[in-house]
Amino acid sequence: MSTLRGNKIFFIGIGGIGMSGLARYFNRHGAEVAGYDRSPSELTNQLLREGIAVQFNEDVALVPESFRTADPKNVMVVRTPAVPLGTPLLNYWKEAGAQILKRADVLGMVTEDRRTVAVAGTHGKTTVSTMVAHLLTVGKIKCNAFLGGISANYDTNVLLNDDAVVNVVEADEYDRSFLKLCPNESIITAMDPDHMDIYGTPQAMFDAYTEFAILCDGPLLVHERIASHFTERSNVTTYALGKTGTPRASDLRVVDGVYEFDLFAEGLELKDLRLGMPGRHNVENAIAASTVALRLGVTPELLREGLASFKGVARRFQTRVKGPRVVFIDDYAHHPKELDACISSVREMYPGRSITGIFQPHLFSRTRDHATEFGDSLAALDELLMLDIYPAREEPITGINSAWLLDHVNMAAKTLCTRASLLDELARRDLDVVLTLGAGDIDQLVAPIERLINELYKP
Repeated sequence: MSTLRGNKIFFIGIGGIGMSGLARYFNRHGAEVAGYDRSPSELTNQLLREGIAVQFNEDVALVPESFRTADPKNVMVVRTPAVPLGTPLLNYWKEAGAQILKRADVLGMVTEDRRTVAVAGTHGKTTVSTMVAHLLTVGKIKCNAFLGGISANYDTNVLLNDDAVVNVVEADEYDRSFLKLCPNESIITAMDPDHMDIYGTPQAMFDAYTEFAILCDGPLLVHERIASHFTERSNVTTYALGKTGTPRASDLRVVDGVYEFDLFAEGLELKDLRLGMPGRHNVENAIAASTVALRLGVTPELLREGLASFKGVARRFQTRVKGPRVVFIDDYAHHPKELDACISSVREMYPGRSITGIFQPHLFSRTRDHATEFGDSLAALDELLMLDIYPAREEPITGINSAWLLDHVNMAAKTLCTRASLLDELARRDLDVVLTLGAGDIDQLVAPIERLINELYKP
């Protein structure tokens, strides 16, 4: 990584899922690391425990003295696209003459160091990259992994090994970040139109994925439903659930609440595999992850062990309560296709039961662009509690709000609900299967909902 300047690295937005992983990577490799984030979190607490200085105020005086007194040529500043260009800390470092790079540029440089597997897709990429990292770890293939979620097996978003022979990275299409990577092999899970605030049109997003595919100088594994976008690439293999083609999974069944299936990949036929993580869509994810793991040298026996022991990712179809009366599942689904996958999997796992969904729309632009699809997806629930839109980086759009979206949902049992009133709304209901859905701060409601359910429905 000769293009990185100096040995002091300052992260603006250090508490982000991707930024914190890079901060820990460079800290482990001997750099002096510090950073800023808007508010404390479990991720920033972890960074502090590891000796990384984190400030929660943009006051330049709070920047560690060793950074402020250093030659700016020896300081590298890393920012995310979510950081406003006029932020005081960014202006400070810009005026000082420090090297300023986006997170994607830095991750791209990290992927130059060793063989890299990059997992892309508008959904599924976090689960697949985390599953690949787990299968490699169980399979005794030393790896670094930069993940977009918290692995339930390791309680972290980054796995670091000084003797790593391969990197596993989540390739994010937002802001075209994944075009900075240098993958030796890649997986593309899905390409449903998203991030139209960045791309403008679905075709522009598809074109970006084509550019990403060109970057891959080795095998490219794509889901068969998007194979038509890559017909000109000679390195493409498709995967899917089905009876023909390889790699594939077939004879899928639910046994005692666990998915079992047969896998055909890399010239092997592996019978009666069990996946530790629920969800039919996660069996598809397992096909892709298993294929790459086998290519990288994981034995069939250890692959079987790894799949069975995979606990998933926080907020990705995560079962929080599985009691005799009520089941509570938390999922990050914030796109109509993700909602479809989650709700249909719950229907398959718990047939005949009543599903109450709590949904927090994410971004005004996404809500506007996919309102009809959101309406169709949410109508598959038996009851819906709709929270206010989580704005993230966006300003409000006139006329686009949760009441407007609720009008697109063709069902009787639907209610607008505030965060403050949610627990009372749930307490008044006779619950059966409960889903929390969304990518905003709905995550802060998960633990309170879990406590309420455990209290109200004690065995």
